[in-house]
Amino acid sequence: MTTGQKTIIEFNDKIVRQFMLAAIIWGAVGMLVGVLIATQLNFWQANFGQAWLSFGRLRPLHTNAVIFAFVGNMMFAGVYYSTQRLAKARLASDFLSSLHFWGWQLIIVAAAVTLPLGLTRGKEYAELIWPINIAVAAIWVVFAVNFFWTLAKRNEKSLYVALWFYIATIITVAMLYIVNHLSLPTSLTHSYPVFGGVQDALVQWWYGHNAVAFFLTTPILGIMYYFLPKAAGRPVYSYRLSVIHFWSLVFLYIWAGPHHLLNTALPNWLQLLAMTFSLMLWAPSWGGMLNGLLTLRGAWGKLRTDPVIKFFAAGVTFYGMATFEGPLLSIKSVNALAHYTDWIIGHVHAGALGWNGFMAAGMFYWLVPRLWNKPLYSQSLANLHFWLGTFGILLYVAAMWASGITQGLMLNATTEGGTILKYPNFLETLNSIRPLMLLRVVGGGLYLTGFLIMAYNVWRSVRGAQAVNGTIEVYVEPREPAEKLSLAGAFLNAPVIFSSLGFLAACIWLFTTGWLNIIGLVGTAFCVLLAIGHFQTRGTAWGEWYDKLLLNALPFTVLTFLSVAVGGLIQIIPMLTIERRLQTEDRVAQVYTPLELAGRDLYVREGCYTCHSQMIRTLVPDVMRYGDYSRLGESIWDHPFQWGSKRNGPDLARVGGKYNDAWHFDHMLDPRAISTGSNMPAYTWLHKSNTDYASLSAKIRVQRTLGVPFPNWSPADIDRIAHDQAKQIAKELREQGRYTDPDKEIVALISYLQTLGKKWEPAGATP
Repeated sequence: MTTGQKTIIEFNDKIVRQFMLAAIIWGAVGMLVGVLIATQLNFWQANFGQAWLSFGRLRPLHTNAVIFAFVGNMMFAGVYYSTQRLAKARLASDFLSSLHFWGWQLIIVAAAVTLPLGLTRGKEYAELIWPINIAVAAIWVVFAVNFFWTLAKRNEKSLYVALWFYIATIITVAMLYIVNHLSLPTSLTHSYPVFGGVQDALVQWWYGHNAVAFFLTTPILGIMYYFLPKAAGRPVYSYRLSVIHFWSLVFLYIWAGPHHLLNTALPNWLQLLAMTFSLMLWAPSWGGMLNGLLTLRGAWGKLRTDPVIKFFAAGVTFYGMATFEGPLLSIKSVNALAHYTDWIIGHVHAGALGWNGFMAAGMFYWLVPRLWNKPLYSQSLANLHFWLGTFGILLYVAAMWASGITQGLMLNATTEGGTILKYPNFLETLNSIRPLMLLRVVGGGLYLTGFLIMAYNVWRSVRGAQAVNGTIEVYVEPREPAEKLSLAGAFLNAPVIFSSLGFLAACIWLFTTGWLNIIGLVGTAFCVLLAIGHFQTRGTAWGEWYDKLLLNALPFTVLTFLSVAVGGLIQIIPMLTIERRLQTEDRVAQVYTPLELAGRDLYVREGCYTCHSQMIRTLVPDVMRYGDYSRLGESIWDHPFQWGSKRNGPDLARVGGKYNDAWHFDHMLDPRAISTGSNMPAYTWLHKSNTDYASLSAKIRVQRTLGVPFPNWSPADIDRIAHDQAKQIAKELREQGRYTDPDKEIVALISYLQTLGKKWEPAGATP
């Protein structure tokens, strides 16, 4: 029998230091931009009259900086530090680690340059242009290879809890990112997503919600399961609860995405499915929160003095608060009030700053003495950071709750008979919430101040310090072949078989009617009871199977992938099989003219979707305010869809023809001259820049490839049709006392705005 040997392993902690410092730098940048755009929503002058500093362009920069730059770098630091300790092995490749770090920073820089320039895909949290998307996918593969290669050479037999969450993160983010970013390029900096309209909306929020789940939640939970026990000096409270938390979370989360589209044109069965699974998420989310807080129960004595314990306790508490609020907001009646309002903004920031931000701070304060072999410069500054951050985020969230509920109540309010809107002017709601919007700036500023104090504290701690790498003495023991669980053994066992049969029966119950529905219900109940009985009598076998599963990363990874993939398949595939030329009872989807398409691309470029929706919900106040509710097929040719998720201004789905061309011309030049009290920035550059007619031919060719029924125009035809329409609009503007060159961007944008909600059928269009 072969015997093992002892060896000293030096960990690669240089990469941890690099990602940690990058997270602090980018976090400060992202939060600073956040305070700026919050200020812009109060004072339009803060847009400074510059295109690249306007709210519509900076808001995507803020979200991408906080999500991918701040939390992303923090996540990589935590994953690389903990994985080496849990695997008892150095990272597999120093080269891949370095490539990962520098590649990710270059991606962030590219995003920071392109987004203010208006180079965007126009989909929330997925705005980056296609060359950067390819780079993201490539660097993510580098990360995955490095991670799984390290697991393959580990000296610890079993996969610890934190590693489960890292595995789920890596495979699920890859799946989500690739599917939602499928695009056809029209140029080096522009592309159209392959999905359109309701299909694009479904895929986007399948991605958008689960990007929050699997980029901002599961990896941080893995970090929680490693760093909380370390900080508390105690083991995880309940291993069994960890198992339930992991598998229920990764299975249930993926179904909840469509709750971002409640009361819209999305089919009701998808809305009901999303609401049901969102409510079920309460259980695993709070199970994880309780597991974290109870792990800290032995460290409550340190709560007054140790900033690490403070931040971890507050972070896990914010996780519990955000995961209570999320399911609450997925209830259709609550969503009718909260959607498109600041309540959603408060909810998102409670998670991003309260959960992610505080967990990051706790981890950084814990890591600094261990990565630089020097005590933290100031415990007092760390405690000051905690109280500033806590007060800041609570003030922020409370202001957004009050603002969102006020806005929702006012916009939905009608007279006693329910036939007249009580507040018909959208600006009435804006003016009523201005003090609360200002409180948001104060709260965000306090949080940013605390973060900058942390940056200073870390800088003083590491200045002049000697960076050190951790080491460990391990006994390298040859692994017996019998320990590994084959793929067949991973699937042909009671837990997987019962779960699969129960899930199949539940699908029959949910998606059928009549006798099949009853059979599905009975089958679901039978499988659950049978599984419980089997577990009660042979529970030891279940535990032995799971212990063996944790010895081999491959079958564990495959089971995790299947758990997260099935929800997306059941939701998305039926929508993709719907006939492309969807028709509604009174409306037929029709294509844009070349000039209107150019105007729509300008609308996307300027980030108008960040303030205006194009989705009139099936709610009576929405219909009374904006017009007939939006139908399923109206936006089927829209690549990307522009339904929006926040109303800082009114919905535009039926704005076409509501005002004359001169109104739009003046409104974009000086919004306050048209709407007194408006906070919209002026878009003066649209009146100075020329429309890019040269790109229209390539854009229409790509859209035709995607199924949009444009006529088979030649490039000369496209150019002529666009110019003719522009001249006609310029002529009408001249008749209304407004003078502009037909080639200016404002003319193209007006052509698009004037077609919203109206029909247009090009001659010779083919189905």
